[in-house]
Amino acid sequence: MAHSVTLASPTDLPGFRREARTLLAALVPPEEARWNAPAHAPPEPRAPLPRRHLDGDERPQAGVNLVLPRSFLTLCTMVILHHDPARFSLLYRLLWRLVHEPGLYRDAHDDDRQRALHMARAVRRDMQKMKSQVRFRPLAHASGDEPLHIAWFAPEHYIVEAVAPYFLRRMSQAPWAILTPERSVRGRGDSLEFGLGARCERGLDRDAGEGLWLGCYRQAFRSDTDSEAARSSPPDSAP
Repeated sequence: MAHSVTLASPTDLPGFRREARTLLAALVPPEEARWNAPAHAPPEPRAPLPRRHLDGDERPQAGVNLVLPRSFLTLCTMVILHHDPARFSLLYRLLWRLVHEPGLYRDAHDDDRQRALHMARAVRRDMQKMKSQVRFRPLAHASGDEPLHIAWFAPEHYIVEAVAPYFLRRMSQAPWAILTPERSVRGRGDSLEFGLGARCERGLDRDAGEGLWLGCYRQAFRSDTDSEAARSSPPDSAP
């Protein structure tokens, strides 16, 4: 009997963790679990900085005695950011096998484990690429005297929320925004806001006119294009 699970976003780690514990407790095998997640995350105005942690002492709700290796918990936080729609099925299969095959994590050549490690490496490369390749340009903004520092980047994986705190620290003295095809982010001071993807046909480069940049920015943050009020308060929590 198939068990269908729908997660709230492409990177819904808390939801995956919760549902996986439930499935494990109910002894639902991997081949009977159907994982579904939206391709794009909804906008989250004034979103708190994302927390991407799994607690090593967490257990399934009942019926399963499971202590997860710390390295596997770290692996989960990376794999869940991969663009492969099968990532949730892979992680649940590994969890199931950790319960029923105690020696699994000592097998360095296991196919599932190798696939997960490969996905995690791809995500880390993409995160490093975003940190090193994003270039901001100042853009006159109707909301105030300070220019908006704006950039375009097209990541391969769902890394925008994970990398955003890096730019919040780096750009602490100026309002900024990074537009991407699936998820955009802007920040000011210690506040982050995530918006929609900017569906600009050919992307943007530093030579694009200000009108094109501003149009794509408004597309990503259409609910509050010119208001700074939504970014004036810090989030309730931060890592």
